[in-house]
Amino acid sequence: MKQQQQPLSDAAIAEQAAQWVARLTADDPAEQARARAGFASWQAADARHARAGAALQALLGQLAQTPPAAAGRCLQAGALAARAAGRSRRQHAGATALALALLLALPSWLALQAWPAAWLLADLRTGHGQWSEQRLADGSLLRLNGGSAVSLHFDDQRRVIELAQGELLIDVASDPQRPLLVRTPQGEIRALGTRFVVSRQGAEATELSMLESRTAVRASGTTSEQVVMAGQALRIEAGRSCTLTPIDAAAVEAAWQGRQLVVNERPLAEVLDTLARHRPGLLRYDRAAIEGLRVSAVLPLDQPEQALRLLVTSFPQLRMRSTLAGWVMWVDVGELP
Repeated sequence: MKQQQQPLSDAAIAEQAAQWVARLTADDPAEQARARAGFASWQAADARHARAGAALQALLGQLAQTPPAAAGRCLQAGALAARAAGRSRRQHAGATALALALLLALPSWLALQAWPAAWLLADLRTGHGQWSEQRLADGSLLRLNGGSAVSLHFDDQRRVIELAQGELLIDVASDPQRPLLVRTPQGEIRALGTRFVVSRQGAEATELSMLESRTAVRASGTTSEQVVMAGQALRIEAGRSCTLTPIDAAAVEAAWQGRQLVVNERPLAEVLDTLARHRPGLLRYDRAAIEGLRVSAVLPLDQPEQALRLLVTSFPQLRMRSTLAGWVMWVDVGELP
């Protein structure tokens, strides 16, 4: 007579759930594709699997405000810890509770530890989709948009703002004895007037848009300064002097106030970088696959999902798909995994 298979313990189910976490958040798109189908079948096979799956979705919701890279690392770290706990269930009576606790609680704890160092150490910062306004000690008015972080170095001799990530708009208070400087890894902007926007474009460039008066810009690794006047923009790259381009200063400011992203012939990857700062969860795309695609558009930063749909509509070769209850969004060329 065929021996009836014993039902899995709660610890074993917790271990399986942990393995699904690792597979669903893997870096390999093909592995994620295989995991999606298998995860659905696993949940349907047993009510306890369905409950574990629901707990996993709740965890992803809790992590929705975590920076994308940090959240992915947290989920995988939690999965590894939970699997380790599951393997020890025969040696420890409390393995079930430990595995479940690690699966649900450890990633959230790790999320608090895994913010990028520049963001953690910043004096002022915003989360996904958050906008802030701060009056600085010298009277300057500093505004940050989503996913931005700055460090302030103000004393009797200097006023320095380090833009670690994101974008700022500043109205500079006059102080002839202490010129205000905005620094990024690509260069230094010295305020000679009152009002301008600075944004980090990934790890390679900084963009300056002058709204009023003028600034002097020195790219990292160079000694000469370049003056940028109101109505001009400059892309700053380390070791290079870049060409000035004209802008409509009033339109730039209106876009900021309206929480819009206005781009003209901008690489699609840079546009997605910006949207990723404003969208909770993880936005993934293959930079190599979309290289060469450029965007001219007005996109709503306070509605990043709508902005993504507009991009997909504009580029028929693009595909967009969400996984893990919308927490992970894929944008790519052609058929997605």
